[in-house]
Amino acid sequence: MTVNDGTDSESSTPPSSPKLDCGGVVGAGGGTEDTAAPGGAEEDGGDRRKHRLPSMVNLYRGPGGSELSKDVLNNITMFMRKQRKGTIDVWWLYDDGGLTLLVPYILSTRSQWSQCKLRVFALANRKDELDIEQRSMANLLAKFRIDYSDVIVIPDVAKKAQESSKLAFDQLIENFKAPGEISEEDEGVLISEAELLGQREKTNRHIRLKELLVENSKDSSLIVMTLPMPRKTSVSALLYMAWLDTLTSDLPPFILIRGNQTSVLTYYS
Repeated sequence: MTVNDGTDSESSTPPSSPKLDCGGVVGAGGGTEDTAAPGGAEEDGGDRRKHRLPSMVNLYRGPGGSELSKDVLNNITMFMRKQRKGTIDVWWLYDDGGLTLLVPYILSTRSQWSQCKLRVFALANRKDELDIEQRSMANLLAKFRIDYSDVIVIPDVAKKAQESSKLAFDQLIENFKAPGEISEEDEGVLISEAELLGQREKTNRHIRLKELLVENSKDSSLIVMTLPMPRKTSVSALLYMAWLDTLTSDLPPFILIRGNQTSVLTYYS
């Protein structure tokens, strides 16, 4: 899917806006249309010209200028529309400088998202210190002047994922698993058993995170999560994309964000 992808198809080019002059609206053929009301009467203020925006169907096109479905158009334009009352769920998994918090907070201050309250999810290091972790996170958000409705600390992200969830992940990567040793030409194209074994803990962590997302955020208006970053050369692109697909599939609109450890939030002092 592309948005005004600039292909050669004429149907993919958005219609040009009509040009205005003092005598009327200049049409596509160069002529003008009289904008006066019947009988020569004019409305108060003298401005009766109506500018009609190009319809979404004509503005957004698929490959080759094909028409997009209504569901796809709704997804593309969701940030332009007024959202119903709901929540923006922020899963702040790592300290990335605060960008994962800042972006959804800015969204919540805009009129389109003003009915959506911010919920912040964080991971606990120790299960027996949930209250301390929660108060600490609440104090931190207060110092950052982040307006939120709730802080939820998740204690069991390292817990073993359910067998059904692991089976779904295995089915996802089934066609990309190497039957044996990976040759040089297949390196980076297939997932080896050795890689799956070496990354089993991280794989379980992402599968478990998906279970927690379904449990807590399946009815939210928007999910914003810190983008997991693998160590360079430690994981193949296929396995990494399988992790991301597992996290985001069959959930509300999802944004993955990762800062560069440079602080974008300031304390209130």
